[in-house]
Amino acid sequence: MNEEYDAIVLGTGLKECILSGMLSVSGKKVLHIDRNKYYGGESASITPLEELFQRYGLKPPGEKFGRGRDWNVDLIPKFLMANGQLVKLLIHTGVTRYLEFKSIEGSYVYKGGKIAKVPVDQKEALASDLMGLFEKRRFRNFLIYVQDFREDDPKTWKDFDPTKASMQGLYDKFGLDTNTQDFTGHALALFRDDEYLNDPAVNTIRRIKLYSDSLARYGKSPYLYPMYGLGELPQGFARLSAIYGGTYMLDKPIDEIVLGEGGKVVGVRSGNEIAKCKQVYCDPSYVPNKVRKRGKVIRCICILDHPVASTKDGLSTQIIIPQKQVGRKSDIYVSLVSSTHQVAAKGWFVGMVSTTVESDHPEVEIKPGLDLLEPIAQKFVTISDYLEPIDAGHDSQIFISESYDATTHFETTCLDVLNIFKRGTGETFDFSKIKHELGDEDQ
Repeated sequence: MNEEYDAIVLGTGLKECILSGMLSVSGKKVLHIDRNKYYGGESASITPLEELFQRYGLKPPGEKFGRGRDWNVDLIPKFLMANGQLVKLLIHTGVTRYLEFKSIEGSYVYKGGKIAKVPVDQKEALASDLMGLFEKRRFRNFLIYVQDFREDDPKTWKDFDPTKASMQGLYDKFGLDTNTQDFTGHALALFRDDEYLNDPAVNTIRRIKLYSDSLARYGKSPYLYPMYGLGELPQGFARLSAIYGGTYMLDKPIDEIVLGEGGKVVGVRSGNEIAKCKQVYCDPSYVPNKVRKRGKVIRCICILDHPVASTKDGLSTQIIIPQKQVGRKSDIYVSLVSSTHQVAAKGWFVGMVSTTVESDHPEVEIKPGLDLLEPIAQKFVTISDYLEPIDAGHDSQIFISESYDATTHFETTCLDVLNIFKRGTGETFDFSKIKHELGDEDQ
């Protein structure tokens, strides 16, 4: 360990692993350390099932749930948008050669106590249970506008300037009611609240296009999920790192981040070993004095022996409950995966309900999501602080990620990674460098 590195990365959570991969690929000498014996940090996958029960202080599960080794339960499950930034970053680093992805079967939105498939094309719009006949036509016209829209061709903007006019203005132009606006903004464009309504419409148009492009790629839903769970991602990055001469160390206590003149990082100490470095990248747990709390997130992992009702017996599902539907400020997210992804024993499902905490009774807040999953054989509830760095890290050269939010997709995670990469290297990551697509590496 007593060597000098360009960067030392602390923690093997997904954000840290992607950053470590990006730095390695760009020629930096990287040391990657985790104080835990396992990969993944806060975003680990837990196996066998007995370990999950133990982690939550529960009695061993017994034989009811099948073989414990057949379970890989993500503590923070999130899906990947097929055409989204995370998939592009994974392709760029080359880690996809170690992973196998499978589509999520359905994408649903909650309205009036029931769930309905998120309509994304003209045919689905006309068949959707979410709208009446005339609203379906208006929504269909809106979708045609979005599909035909080209940022570089103002003729496709049709007497509306989406770079200046707001998204609310675009909804009004097509006469869409608040219910349609609700599922468009939250289940298609994946905004977490309604602040987007006042922003330029082009931002939302881009996000709807990302959803439909991702859907077009695999057909069932725009979402992907790795076989054996998200814990495969950090392990893939560890293998990748070795190719680029990086070093991974697990079960290595971090006793001190050593600072030099002006509070700038010069190394990391473990026991009486010191590794020198120019920069440190880490999650909030390694630097409690450099982060502040911005809120809380509640997550409830649920084990069930049945699919979600009204999803055509789907073996994997995402459901978004827009905040207005349940009188909240932030959305509730529900996800479901199963033995089809090798994360549960045959016949069993792993559900998750998560949201940003808004009251002193967080478990009551997630009830609308839990109701969709009932009957539930076992629940595991975690309430965690949402932490963010107190500064950008330029003076100390310590670059800290934010905690994982309540969303069930990775787009916000990626924005944080790209932001940290820019703060640390001074470069904006160039996605045009990524020439091939998921699946190309098999040929």
